[in-house]
Amino acid sequence: MPYHVYILSNRTKVLYVGVTGNLRARMARHRAHKGAAFARRYNVDRLVFLEQYSDRATAYARESQIKGWSRRKKIAFIDGQNPMWRDLSDEL
Repeated sequence: MPYHVYILSNRTKVLYVGVTGNLRARMARHRAHKGAAFARRYNVDRLVFLEQYSDRATAYARESQIKGWSRRKKIAFIDGQNPMWRDLSDEL
């Protein structure tokens, strides 16, 4: 089973970093505003970054690494991967 590390955003670029073993279901929960309390509060439901890993431990380690970055570094990282900040969930 693949695990995904993802970053969600909203129109004002509030960021949420998460990890899941079922990306489609997790995105459905975020879109229905039934995900994490932070994501619900700030309406972060636009998938702007995604990485896939084959094991849970590696995915969680990567999530922790990204969460430890400054906001500025996260934004620069997303800009490098997805400069238009388009919603990648349309490609799922």
